[in-house]
Amino acid sequence: MDVGFGRTVEPDRGRLLSDALTRWVEQALGRAPTRIDEYQRALTHGSTAQATYERLEFLGDRVLGLSVAEWLYDRFPAESEGALSKRFNALVTGAVCADIARAIGVVPHLKLGKQARDDGAGDSDNVLGDVMEALIGAFYLDHGHDAARALVRNLWSSRIDAQLRVPRHPKSALQEWAAAHNRRPPEYAIVDKSGPGHAPRFTVRVTIGKLAAVEATGTSKQEAETAAAKAMLAQLGG
Repeated sequence: MDVGFGRTVEPDRGRLLSDALTRWVEQALGRAPTRIDEYQRALTHGSTAQATYERLEFLGDRVLGLSVAEWLYDRFPAESEGALSKRFNALVTGAVCADIARAIGVVPHLKLGKQARDDGAGDSDNVLGDVMEALIGAFYLDHGHDAARALVRNLWSSRIDAQLRVPRHPKSALQEWAAAHNRRPPEYAIVDKSGPGHAPRFTVRVTIGKLAAVEATGTSKQEAETAAAKAMLAQLGG
């Protein structure tokens, strides 16, 4: 009797989970999924030892890049390649993708192994950024390029609208500040690295000669250097 009951409950539970994910995908991405398995895979971390988001992330990264590049090309017809590149690089970072993933409610739907969950992978910019790209890849496979382009424009619209001026990368801005004030170029050094492979934490110190030194952390060396440069500019009033 118990065995028969168990056989009935498990399929029902799986169907309920699938139905809940279907409703969430439609709400978060704007269209009902027809290939729910792709979205399940897009939300699955490697720590589960199941089919993971990595291949979909590869695809979604390219779909996102093309969609944003095309958008910027049309939106700013008078700008140079260099200016467009600065806008592009500011819009497609892992941190931006992670913020958008949080905004659409990805976190409760992540499939993580216990150790990865305990290590904080559910709030890792690296993981959430990758998952956001994987979801774009799944959406592209489900609905095609035009729909995926519209999805990117919808999710990224407030960010591109906020770019009234070409953004300056903090490291470039700090380099320019040092040159303008006859100071030595900024120097960056990793002072600490911690955390598991899927959720690392880097601490970087930036110095400008003996003038100032600032430390900042990030989920990658590049992110920590950027945060340190930004903090240094704030300290210097630049």
